[in-house]
Amino acid sequence: MSFPKTGSSIQVQSYKHNGTIHRIWEETIVLKGTSNVVIGGNDRILVKEADGRHWRTREPAICYFDSEKWFNTIGMIRSDGIYYYCNLGTPFTWDKEALKYIDYDLDIKVFPDMTYVILDEDEYEEHSKLMKYPPELDDIIKASMTELISWITQRKGPFDPHFVEMWYERFLQHRD
Repeated sequence: MSFPKTGSSIQVQSYKHNGTIHRIWEETIVLKGTSNVVIGGNDRILVKEADGRHWRTREPAICYFDSEKWFNTIGMIRSDGIYYYCNLGTPFTWDKEALKYIDYDLDIKVFPDMTYVILDEDEYEEHSKLMKYPPELDDIIKASMTELISWITQRKGPFDPHFVEMWYERFLQHRD
């Protein structure tokens, strides 16, 4: 499997189960690119929604994508600490056009004190019926949610207290 090169600027695209585009992040700098993991950094980038709306992110962020995990994370660096937004979705794929994954609606927002809230359970239920998510997919998403919560509580991977800080330093080097 090919993977994006360190230092390159890539687009991130999320899709829905039915194949429609969900959201596009215009430019993320690849800080680490392997066939297993892509770590990227961005700051105040343009985001395009499927409904045509556009907005800019408000702060620097470090993104973690895994080729085996059914979730990805965005560590947002704010003045009062690091907040995480975690998407439940397929492992990433890379096709030289963009890093891509299917977003399965459920999200977890993690606060600087590592407390968290699960978001969009109603959206997941609605899309599950509308797009006919198979039972096996529901099992994978629920197991992945449990694994993600375990990572959060154990401060594993991107939730390690030094992960975002270390990768943000690398991001600053690539921006100059």
